[in-house]
Amino acid sequence: MKNINEVLEAACKVFTDLREGTLSGKEAKEMNNALGKVIAVVNTKIKYGTKGNQVAKIAFMEVEE
Repeated sequence: MKNINEVLEAACKVFTDLREGTLSGKEAKEMNNALGKVIAVVNTKIKYGTKGNQVAKIAFMEVEE
């Protein structure tokens, strides 16, 4: 995944596939866990930057619409 929008799209696909029955609960749980870890890392970087009174520049969060 190249940016946060792709994480959102992947999470929505997991939910949709689970709902449609094309993905098992176990698979959805594992995928959701991995997505949560990606989000946690980004969150940690942001929090670390704010403690040093810096704006965290995270390429992963920079998305051109």
